[in-house]
Amino acid sequence: MPEDSGIGEEALNKAAEIGLSSQLDEVENLDVNVKAEPFKLVQGEVESVQIAGEGLVMQQNLRVEVMEMQINRVAINPLKAALGKIELTKPTAGKAWVVLTEVDINRAFNSEYIRAQIQSQKININGELKTVAPQQVDFRLSGEGKVTLNAKILLVENGETHQVAFTAVPRINAHGTTVTLENVTYCEGEEISPELTKALIAQTSEILNLNNFDLEGMSLRIKQLEVDTGKLTLQAEADVEKIPFAEN
Repeated sequence: MPEDSGIGEEALNKAAEIGLSSQLDEVENLDVNVKAEPFKLVQGEVESVQIAGEGLVMQQNLRVEVMEMQINRVAINPLKAALGKIELTKPTAGKAWVVLTEVDINRAFNSEYIRAQIQSQKININGELKTVAPQQVDFRLSGEGKVTLNAKILLVENGETHQVAFTAVPRINAHGTTVTLENVTYCEGEEISPELTKALIAQTSEILNLNNFDLEGMSLRIKQLEVDTGKLTLQAEADVEKIPFAEN
């Protein structure tokens, strides 16, 4: 391969890394690998784009342990490529892998954003509408295809504290946009409120909504999920209309 090809790829890689990093709150590591032969670049074609990131902090303070994306056969504007930027001339598809850890999901659950979401609702507790304030939410990935959620809840009106604990099976919703919890089984005693359980399940879906992981010009649809001890892996299809690049 000609020497200047490598320089061209390196410039494209760096521009993409800067462009993607600018959309994230925090980045521990991000590598972009653009495979593009010079004679194909001038014809408007990139062989592949690989994105590999670690420790990416996305929307709503959600940290992603690992995100990888593979995009093949990318049609581009060759004039833009000559300036060190990949501009797609038509949408393309790719594959993505997202790994979330138990620690990161817990951090999101106990964030001010999620607490405010739950506290903004009036929830029926034993026949009375109450304002609930989560004190601590403990989300566990057991590795047996189930999750366990244990929440300490304060009833604001009377200062009572209640514990809610249940196991559930994570499932992909019909549109492939998020993970929801089904087959709820309470760990001990009776449920104090079906509405409270429903609210906690809704916030799980809010945290695991793939819209949280979308980057500009890219959207994901979950195709498969795997629950291991301490981590959740999502395999997804990526619809790509644009690859964010740093402006020259």
